[in-house]
Order: sequence, then C-alpha cells, then structure tokens
Amino acid sequence: MVDVKGKWALVTGATRGIGKLAAQFLAERGCNIIVHSRSLSASEQEARKLRTLGVNTLAVSAEFTCVSDVNKMLDSIDSTGVDVDIILNNAGMQVAYRSEYTKTPAEDYEKSFLINTIAPMMICYHFLPKMQKKGFGRIVNTTSGIRLEPEQAGYSASKAALDKVTIDLGSKLNGSDVTINLTDPDWCRTDLGGPYATNSPESSLPGVVVGAFIDDKRSGRIFSAGLFYDMTLEEAILKAESMESPY
Repeated sequence: MVDVKGKWALVTGATRGIGKLAAQFLAERGCNIIVHSRSLSASEQEARKLRTLGVNTLAVSAEFTCVSDVNKMLDSIDSTGVDVDIILNNAGMQVAYRSEYTKTPAEDYEKSFLINTIAPMMICYHFLPKMQKKGFGRIVNTTSGIRLEPEQAGYSASKAALDKVTIDLGSKLNGSDVTINLTDPDWCRTDLGGPYATNSPESSLPGVVVGAFIDDKRSGRIFSAGLFYDMTLEEAILKAESMESPY
C-alpha cells in the first residue's frame, strides 16, 4: 500500500460532495492537498479546514469550460514548486437531462466534453511527464456508469471518451510506478447526482480513492465504488489489486 503521508494530491471539485470527502480522506492520512474548485474563496475556505488535520494545503480555482483558465491553474501550481504525486480528477458536470432527447443541442456536447474530458486530460498531460521523471505518480479519473440513457447524451459521451483515453494512456504506463485508473462513484446524492440518488456520498469511500493507494504497477482498470462498500482501506486495496487490467 502506498504511504501518502507527505505527498501532494490535486483534488478537483474538492469543496463539496465526493471530492470534498476524498480530500478529507487523504488529508487524514497525512497527504497534502491542492484544493480546486471554480471559486478561489471556496477553495481557500476548504484548504483552511484541511490544514487543521495537520497537512499543508494550496487553494486553486479554474472554470473547466475555459481552456485558458485550466492552463492558468496549472501554471499557478507550478509556480509554487510543489510536486504533484496524486491526481484525483473528480470534478464533473451533468449539463442537462433532455426528455426530448432528439432535440439535444450541440452545446450539451461542447460543455460536457470541456468539463468532463478535456480539462481532466489537460491536467493528466501536464503532470504525467513530471511523474514519469521522478518515477512515481497516481492518477484517478472519475467516470460514470450511465448507460442506455440518450437523455444524458452529452454527459455519458464525455465520460465514455474519458474512459477510452484513460485506458489507452494506461497501456503506455502499465508496469511502471506511475499508474492511471478510473473510478465510478455510483449514483450518489450530490449536486450532480441529485436528491433522489440511491447512495450517500459517503458510500463512495474508499472506492473513489483506492487508486491512489494501490502498489501493483497496473493501469487501466475501473474501480466501481460499490465493489468496495463498507470495506476498510486495506481490504479495498487487496480487492483492487486482484482486479485484472485490460492489457
């Protein structure tokens, strides 16, 4: 199991919902946190709370619909001199539910892909070479299990694209100590999932973070949170490491 104490993790969407819980989970185990949200003041507020757990924190912000905003965030992290060891690409958005799905506008796809595919992959591509150079890194991209719902076409297509590029990229990393995997939190009662979702946000742990702790040098897997429900972290890691990669 990877010891995250003293390492730095960038958690996107870290001021609420599953991202907030994941950041707290890491911080409780001594991991320093870079807190991202769309609002710098919200990031700073959450960063102050995490510091009470005895870790170092940084606060950043970026609107993921804006590529230049993402680049500014990455530059600001670089300017601190912090080495990012772990990335939890948690931030995402379901832009609309279209009952009349044949009238789905192009904008649904454009916004969904910017937030759910392009921004997380820009983050991966930015930090991946640095991880490879130092010989360590853990990247966990958040996907979705939504299937057969054309009402959510923009969202589901953008997550399917993230799956594809993550698994393909993982084929280049498999066998190294830089890993990239996916996690599916399942349908949780968050701002994205809505109030009628079947699961509490807390049920996503430890599944959504297990990819940060695995130590088997394998990439390309999807860690569905429901598979790890009610497990200890140690139990979850054993289960995750028993899962086959697609290569």
